[in-house]
Amino acid sequence: MDVKAQHGYLVLADICGYTAYLAGVELEHAHGILTELLELIVERLKPVLTIAKLEGDAVFAYTSEARMPRGETLLELIEATYAAFKDRVEAIRRQSTCECKACRSAPKLDLKFMLHHGDYIVQSVAGIHELVGTDVNLVHRLLKNRVKEATGWSAYALFTGPGLEHMCVRPEPMHEQTEVYDLGEVQTYSLNLHDRYAELVDTRRVVVTPEEADAVLVLEYNTSPPMVWAWLNSPEKRQVWETTDMRPVALPKGRMSAGARSHCIHGENAVMVETVLDWRPFEYFTVEKQIREGVTMMFTVTTYLEPIPTGTRVRVHTRFSMDVPRAFLRPLCRLFLRMFGIHQNYQRLGRMIAADRLDEQPAALALALK
Repeated sequence: MDVKAQHGYLVLADICGYTAYLAGVELEHAHGILTELLELIVERLKPVLTIAKLEGDAVFAYTSEARMPRGETLLELIEATYAAFKDRVEAIRRQSTCECKACRSAPKLDLKFMLHHGDYIVQSVAGIHELVGTDVNLVHRLLKNRVKEATGWSAYALFTGPGLEHMCVRPEPMHEQTEVYDLGEVQTYSLNLHDRYAELVDTRRVVVTPEEADAVLVLEYNTSPPMVWAWLNSPEKRQVWETTDMRPVALPKGRMSAGARSHCIHGENAVMVETVLDWRPFEYFTVEKQIREGVTMMFTVTTYLEPIPTGTRVRVHTRFSMDVPRAFLRPLCRLFLRMFGIHQNYQRLGRMIAADRLDEQPAALALALK
């Protein structure tokens, strides 16, 4: 049987501090907590990555580069998984009525990620599938590194040079370090996940609620929230399904996040500036769209993503602002959404997603106007 090498991302999520945590705690309770946290990590990674195996207190996963055209989605996936992990550990501490040492010591557990891009072979023996290859060995070697020794960080995402290069994103600030293994020298770049989590917690939430919205779009797509998120936010993909040609002009810390700004010029006097107000990967994002086309119009849009059994439900809440009496805003909002072809854009997006995932049906679209 001819087995071909594949190219893609290799990700290892490791619960750190677990060996020390086990010392002197109640084994049954500790095992239950580990199982709950591993299930959470798998649940978060699985919509985007293929789970290769569980390795004690770690989860090994991968995806081909063809299935991950927007590398920034991987970074967002890591951050979102870490945020969910921290929230769950805190919930265990806060909600548990058990006074055992295992439950009280749960906050000592943390999470780190290793990410590499390279070659691998999916080997099947007796119905068991396993990844093999030098790059598979390397991503496991990365667990033994000097990041904590150099920085004091207990939670971080470590990327190899090839990993960052293929992701086409460089979050800031990063700690650069060279590690030496039996496989050779590896240049690594690490991101402090504690700091990133604190940013997410502290960032002011900006949303358009259903009560505030002048128009609400409800859509369903037969793919996971992270993949829908990538289609909604990748500049290259947006050029395929949107009628506007939005190009990023300002990216805080080199990536999409609150404060990022995009620009579009269509025609001699028509200009659109889009600014990200709130950014919660795979959950929702809020943007402000200022359009100058003779007059100035402002749209504040929150796009929510909700996992459902068949894929993802998307709710688009739009609030309209213009220098006219308030009574005219809602009908004008609906009129302009139709004029700008917003409904057709989302229908086109459904067809693009269906074409990208041939096993799925085109998205369903419903429009609710208040």
